[in-house]
Amino acid sequence: MKPIATCALLLACLVPTHAIPQQAVHTDARASELIRLLDLKPLPKESGFLGILGVSARKIQIDDQTFAVQSQNYYMLTRAVPINYLHWLAPDDTHILIEGGPVDYYIFHPDGRVELRVLGMDLAKGERPIVAVPGGCWKALRLHKGVAYALMANALSPEFTPGRVRIGAGPSFIARFKDKAPWATESALREMIGPNWQP
Repeated sequence: MKPIATCALLLACLVPTHAIPQQAVHTDARASELIRLLDLKPLPKESGFLGILGVSARKIQIDDQTFAVQSQNYYMLTRAVPINYLHWLAPDDTHILIEGGPVDYYIFHPDGRVELRVLGMDLAKGERPIVAVPGGCWKALRLHKGVAYALMANALSPEFTPGRVRIGAGPSFIARFKDKAPWATESALREMIGPNWQP
């Protein structure tokens, strides 16, 4: 055996098995453990699980209102709760994959463009571990089929506030974005809106 291979084997034997991260074990049990350990709570209307971390100390003025420059959250989708329903945010929203995935991001731009990005670790397939969604866009997320969960961190700039989010849409949204991409069928868009349909 070559010296480098021998050293690697010895180092591997010295690492106790309990020190190996359990991140590779993407199971429903692991999802439940993360929800418990991070104290994630069900997110009404949008769906998924949320853990609010906080806001930055630095402030910014926008339209005579003061906001923190950034707010930070944990966000999670699971096999049982795989969709983050369509919503619009005023702030920029950057999602970073911590564990699990992949997740499809359906993004609807103010100019009528649509995008599908995949948050994941298989870079060769075009997945990326960070997805940045500009402020003023609509978006919906869907966990890939067969995947147990995706744990993400997201940073919103400036901070999230309840008055700068819209959840749900109706016929005008469907008419505007239908068939803008092969995946943007009327039935798919309606499913993204889910229980927040506004006739």
